[in-house]
Amino acid sequence: MLARRTLLGGALAGLAVPLAASTEGLLAEGGFDRAAFDAWVRIRAGTGAPVFWYSEGTVRAFPSGQLLAFLEGFDTARAHWPEPGQPLAHQYNRKIYVFRDTKTGDVLKGADGAPVPPIAYPYQFITYRLVGDRVETFVEQGAGARLTRIGPGGNMAVRRQGRTLVFTAPVYLDLPIGPAARMQAFENYDFVVDPEADPGTYVLSWLRTGEGPPALGGGPVVMHLLTRRHERFADMPERMRAYVETEAPLWRAPPADLAEIRRLQAG
Repeated sequence: MLARRTLLGGALAGLAVPLAASTEGLLAEGGFDRAAFDAWVRIRAGTGAPVFWYSEGTVRAFPSGQLLAFLEGFDTARAHWPEPGQPLAHQYNRKIYVFRDTKTGDVLKGADGAPVPPIAYPYQFITYRLVGDRVETFVEQGAGARLTRIGPGGNMAVRRQGRTLVFTAPVYLDLPIGPAARMQAFENYDFVVDPEADPGTYVLSWLRTGEGPPALGGGPVVMHLLTRRHERFADMPERMRAYVETEAPLWRAPPADLAEIRRLQAG
C-alpha cells in the first residue's frame, strides 16, 4: 500500500525567452519578470514532455542528528500552458520517495518486518501565475474527502549569481490531519541552474523539518535531498527504476493531462 504523506513538493531545454540585462537588478531583489517566469516553468516542468528530478538524501533525528534512513526517489512532471501567451502555467506531476536501510541500502523495514511505506503522490496539480513581480502558486493533492487545495503562495524568489539562476521556494505547512491534530512542517527548495548549460546539470537542494514517519520512531526529523534533472525515466539509476517497475508502475510518467488528475481526485 502506497502511503500519501505531505511532501510538496516538484525544465529548461534552452531558454525560449532570454533574461535581459535590464532585469538583473530586479532578479537580485528576488522578483520575477516574464522572462524569469517562463524560465522557471521550463526548468521545473519542461516544455510538454516528461522530466524527472531524481533525489538521494537522508532522514536524521532532530536535534541529535542521528541518521535514521536514506531517502531515494523522484518527481516526474510535465508543463501545460492553458492560455498560450499568458503568464499562467500548469504542472502535472507525481512523486515517490523510498526509505532505505542505512547499512544495506534495501527498502527499510519496520519493527513488524514489513517495508516502510514510501512517500507517494499519485498526482499533484500545481498552477503558477505571474502577478506583478511575484509568482502565485496553487497546489491540489489528495482525493475524495481528503482533497486538499493549498494557496495562493507567493514566497518564491529568483536571484542571479553570475550566469547561475537560483529559484528559492520556501513552504510553510500547517494542515489538519484529523479532528484534533495538525501537520506542521517547513520545506525549502533551492533550484540552482545555469540556463546556458545542459539540463542534466540542473540541481535542487531540498530541506524539510517536521514530524518523522511513525515507522522511524516519530518525533522531529530533518530530511535533506540533493536532486538532479533527467530527461527520461531510463536515465535514472537502475535501482530506482526497478523499484518503480515492480512496486509502483504508475510513477513511470507524470499524469497525461488535467482529465487524468480529475479522475484521480475523484478517488
